[in-house]
Amino acid sequence: MSLIKWTPFFPEFDDMEKTLSEMLPTVRGNQFGFTPAIDMYEDKDNVIVETQLGGIDPEKVDISIENNVLTIKGESEKKSEVEDKNYYRKEIRRGSFYRSIPLPTKVDGDQAKAVNEEGILKITVPKAPEVKPKTIKIQTQKK
Repeated sequence: MSLIKWTPFFPEFDDMEKTLSEMLPTVRGNQFGFTPAIDMYEDKDNVIVETQLGGIDPEKVDISIENNVLTIKGESEKKSEVEDKNYYRKEIRRGSFYRSIPLPTKVDGDQAKAVNEEGILKITVPKAPEVKPKTIKIQTQKK
């Protein structure tokens, strides 16, 4: 029995992925297990980043902001006693993960907050005061 590789993208790119994984074994191989997908959006005062981290202990996730770049890294452990050779499919990614995301505007990283709710990690980072829109009222002077 052989393991069937899950390819969610285009099969035309399989050869390119194989070539890249051979050229960069330290990055594609053992160093990073997967890259979590993110949603990033903003409201009036904050930049918000959400990612799915279901099944990952929040205590094993590190979040940092430096030079307006958000970094999320951690580890997902496999807690199964099934041997690799007994799988028909193996699509759930395990191991370490790392994601570095440049933020679209200047932020105040010291005021950032992270909440994990039902497997969704939501990171809220306030925008820096100098990038928030300011309203200036025009004063009229009487002669």
